[in-house]
Amino acid sequence: MGTVTKSIVVNAPIAQVFAFWKNFENFPRFMENIEAIQVVGQDITHWKAKGPLGTAIEWDAKTTYVEENKKIAWQTIDGQIETHGAVTFKENGENQTEVTVGLEYQPPGGVLGEAVAKLFSDPEDQLSEDLNRFKQVAESGDFSIMSSHATSGSGKPNAAAYTGGSESTLVGENKSS
Repeated sequence: MGTVTKSIVVNAPIAQVFAFWKNFENFPRFMENIEAIQVVGQDITHWKAKGPLGTAIEWDAKTTYVEENKKIAWQTIDGQIETHGAVTFKENGENQTEVTVGLEYQPPGGVLGEAVAKLFSDPEDQLSEDLNRFKQVAESGDFSIMSSHATSGSGKPNAAAYTGGSESTLVGENKSS
């Protein structure tokens, strides 16, 4: 099982950063490999990511823990990728937030495993790039949702955890809320 942990400091208030992150519909704005996320049930989302040669990789994830302005944890429950992890938020002064993503992931074997492995070819670099894009969007103050990339069955914000492109390792904290 692969493990990745990365942090970044965002120049924005913690409540604003947390609110933006916990809405899965925002993820395609900063996660390069994520095509769409759809809310399919309470704390359950369906993810679709870009795979090699135009293929799609899909999975369902369950948000397992949410502590407002502090932490969001998740784990996959079905699909082509097995992952779990968490993202934490720490106030670093009045308008700075440290965001740390930790994850573990296990792509399946076989031909599909090869496709998934390509998605995670360099999880540390992918996570760093995704976090840098997140920082740019969060600091721009443009928190509108790009609905052409993500859909929500309920239309409500749903607590999210990072499960695309790279996975995280503040694991072992899959407490139910």
